[in-house]
Amino acid sequence: MNNEIGDNDENGLEYTLDEALAEVGFGKFQVLVLFYAGLGSMAEAMEVMILSFIGPSVKSEWGLSSGQESLITTVVFAGMLIGAYSWGIISDNYGRRMGLLSVAAVTSIFALLSAFAPNYISLVVCRMVAGIGLGGGPVYSAWFLEFVPMQNRGIWMVVFSTFWTIGTLLEAALAWIVMPRLGWRWLLALSSVPCFTAFLFYFLTIESPRYLCMNGRINEAYNVLKKMAEINQTKLPSGLLVSDKVTEMNDEMTRSEETQLLSTGRDKNAISKPGFSSLLVLFSPSLVKTTLLLWMIYYGNSFSYYGVVLMTSEFSSGEIKCNSAILNSRILKDSSLYIDVFVTSFAELPGLILSAFLVDKVGRKISMLLMYLFGFMFLLPLMFHHYKIWTTALLFGARMFINGNFTVAGVYCPEIYPTSVRTTGVGLASAVGRIAGMICPLVAVDLMSGCHQMAAIILFEVVIILSAISVLFLPFETKGRELTDTVAVNK
Repeated sequence: MNNEIGDNDENGLEYTLDEALAEVGFGKFQVLVLFYAGLGSMAEAMEVMILSFIGPSVKSEWGLSSGQESLITTVVFAGMLIGAYSWGIISDNYGRRMGLLSVAAVTSIFALLSAFAPNYISLVVCRMVAGIGLGGGPVYSAWFLEFVPMQNRGIWMVVFSTFWTIGTLLEAALAWIVMPRLGWRWLLALSSVPCFTAFLFYFLTIESPRYLCMNGRINEAYNVLKKMAEINQTKLPSGLLVSDKVTEMNDEMTRSEETQLLSTGRDKNAISKPGFSSLLVLFSPSLVKTTLLLWMIYYGNSFSYYGVVLMTSEFSSGEIKCNSAILNSRILKDSSLYIDVFVTSFAELPGLILSAFLVDKVGRKISMLLMYLFGFMFLLPLMFHHYKIWTTALLFGARMFINGNFTVAGVYCPEIYPTSVRTTGVGLASAVGRIAGMICPLVAVDLMSGCHQMAAIILFEVVIILSAISVLFLPFETKGRELTDTVAVNK
C-alpha cells in the first residue's frame, strides 16, 4: 500500500498529520464535529441523570422494595462498565465511526424501549442494555479530540465537556416539567430524543484521519484532511502526507516510560494492533504505570463527584434522619427536589470556565492538583454541621472544583494514550469510574443516613488525597505535545 500522498512533491517535502491539522486550523469543520460529539455526551448525561428521578416513582407504582429500586440504578452502571470497554475495543479495531454507530443505535433503541417496559424485569433489562450503550461516551471524546489541532486541544476539550453539564441541566428541567404531570414513562421517552438524534445524524460523521493514518490508509486520511481544509477555507501544507515520520523528542525526555509513550514512529518493536490485544498493551511495561494511575484518578473523581451530588440531596432535604430513606414518593411530588438538582448543577459551569482558563495556561497536571486542593478545602468544613446557606456554599464550591478536575482528567487521559489503544484506554478508565459510581451510594450514603457525617467527609478527603498523589506520579505533561499513534516497547 502506498504510504504517503499529497498534492505537491516537487521539493520532496513531507508533513505529518499534526502539521496538517495545524495548517487546517480549528474552524467550521471542527465545530460540526464538536456539536455531534457534544450531542452524544449530552444524551449520556441525560440518561444518567434520569436515575435521580424515576426510581421512587417506579417503586411506588409497582410496589418495589428498596433493593429492587436500587437495582434499577445499579444495572445501568454495570452496563456502562461493560460498554466502556467493549466500545473501546470496537472503536480501536473497526474505526471510530463504527463505534459511534454502535453506541448511538444501542442507546437510543433501549432507552426508548424502557419507557414501554410492561414490568419490573423488562425495565431492568432495558436499562442495563441502555447502560451498555451509555458506556460509549469515551468514543465521542476520542473521536472529537483527533480532529483538533494541538494548540487548541485543551480549551476545546473543555468546551466539549460543557455538553455534559448542559445535559444535566436539561434533564433536571425536563423532569421538573414532565414528572408531576405525565409520569416517569414520558420522562424516559422524551429523554431518549437526543440519543435518537445522534443515531439519525450518524450519516454525517466522518472517520478520524488519525485512525486512518495509524492503519496505513493514507489516501483516505488525506481525503479527509482535504475536505476539512475546504470547509475551513484553508489549505494543506505543500508536499507529502506521511505516517511514519519520527518526530524529535524534547530535550528533557529521558529513555524511560516517557520515551516509550512518545514514540511516534513505527518499527518492529511497536505495539499497534487494536482489538482484544489492546488490554495487554495497556498493561505492557510502557503503559502499566500510567494506566493504573489514571484508574485511581478516574475512580477518585467519580467517587467524590457522585458523593457531592448525593450529599446535596441529603442536605437539601433538611435534617438528616437516621435510618430513614433519602427520598420517597412524597418528596418526588414536591418541585423542590427538581429545583435543588437544577440549581446545584450550575456549580459545574464555573468549574468548566476555570478548567478552560487553566488547562492551556499551567498545564493538565498542575490544573488537576489545584482542583484537588480547593475541592479538599471546600469539603473539609462539612465534617461539622453549619447553617444551610454555608452548607450550600461549601457543596457548591466542592462540586465546582471536582467537576473541573473531572474535565481536565478527560483532556489528559485521551492525550496520553496512543491512537492504537486510545478509546480502549479511556474506556477502561471510565469503567473504573463507573465502579466508583456504584460503590459511592452504598458507602457514602449509608454513612450519611447513619448520622456519620464526619466519617463520610473523611472518606471523601482520603480518596481525594490518593487521587492527587496519583497525579504527581503521572509520567509527563501533555500540554503542547503531539498525539502519538503507537507504543514502542523494549524487547
